[in-house]
Amino acid sequence: MNSKERVLAAFRKEPVDQVPIYHVGYSSEVASVILGREAYVGGGIQQWREAAAWWEGDEDHAAFCERSLQDAIDVALACQQDIVRVNYWRYNHKPTRRIDEYTFAFEYGPEDNWRILSFDPPSEQCSIRSYLPPASLTFADLERGLDRSEASLQDYAPDEARFANEFEARRRLGDQYAIRLSAAGLGISLASIWMEATVLRPDLVERSLDIQMHRAEVNIRYLAENGFQFIFGGEDLATNDGPAYSPRVFARFVLPRLQHLSAVCHACGAFFSFQSDGNLWPIADDLFGRSGIDSYHEIDRRAGMDLRKLRARFPDLTLIGNINSTDVALQSTEQVAAQTLDCLDTARETTGVIVGMSNYFVPGTPPENVAAVLETIDRHR
Repeated sequence: MNSKERVLAAFRKEPVDQVPIYHVGYSSEVASVILGREAYVGGGIQQWREAAAWWEGDEDHAAFCERSLQDAIDVALACQQDIVRVNYWRYNHKPTRRIDEYTFAFEYGPEDNWRILSFDPPSEQCSIRSYLPPASLTFADLERGLDRSEASLQDYAPDEARFANEFEARRRLGDQYAIRLSAAGLGISLASIWMEATVLRPDLVERSLDIQMHRAEVNIRYLAENGFQFIFGGEDLATNDGPAYSPRVFARFVLPRLQHLSAVCHACGAFFSFQSDGNLWPIADDLFGRSGIDSYHEIDRRAGMDLRKLRARFPDLTLIGNINSTDVALQSTEQVAAQTLDCLDTARETTGVIVGMSNYFVPGTPPENVAAVLETIDRHR
């Protein structure tokens, strides 16, 4: 089996020649150790790198884009992944002013649209904030934003340029690997104003989700027509204590739209994978059963999400992940190897399991623990 065939078998609950592998992502620090050079992948660090590249000029930005794509491919292949992620975090805007080495200003349009990007090297995180002091959002603000989004949706038509990295990765890799397409985001913002809206202005929540659903549907149909099958979407909605909003809210607002997108994927011959960390057991029957999704990834072991329990309760669901990022960063090498082996054992006992990190290999993860994950997979998959 090649990698794509292995992933297809996992989604179809068929036997595989070896356990399929997919790690959600890598900090630049960890990827640089793996590749033996500075790796252009990661979270906020990539946003800062892109701003710095734009500041230097068009040629530098083009070089940033090419290096980011190739490094994303290289680290995925170096770690024997069967699903390849080719896009990490972006902030594709040219700064108008460089305040200091790690801070850029973006002064476009009215002053209340201006943004400041600040990068913190040790954490590899960026903050992108308004230039003006924050003001409390109102429902009227949300309504104006939805009006603009609905207007822009009229002309929305994805093309190859919008998914340039995925098309280019397929040209470079052939049809040997599954390419992750992040094209179907769907969720309620966890900002307090949106939580209030679920009770006081449900019409705004409905409008927001319908905009997201329509955009995702157009993406899915376009990508499926062009031969892509693995659609990743959803949105983080939970902590270790459970979902940020009630099962009733999920069932009312999110579930019917997930059902629609799942049906669109299936009609197009594609698969829909929902992503969220945290404890999702309170909405499990809706999310993993009634929604019709094909797969769940970022399975958060520390939040009580367990491969064996999920497989027993949802035999038709493909499961991706369950090696915990925090554990890999903080536990002993022996504990990390044991957790990795436990995931591999579960995958071999059943079908439909793709093993990997449930979230990033975070900055500060000991290299020996990264090696423990990768070497255990290499020996036992």
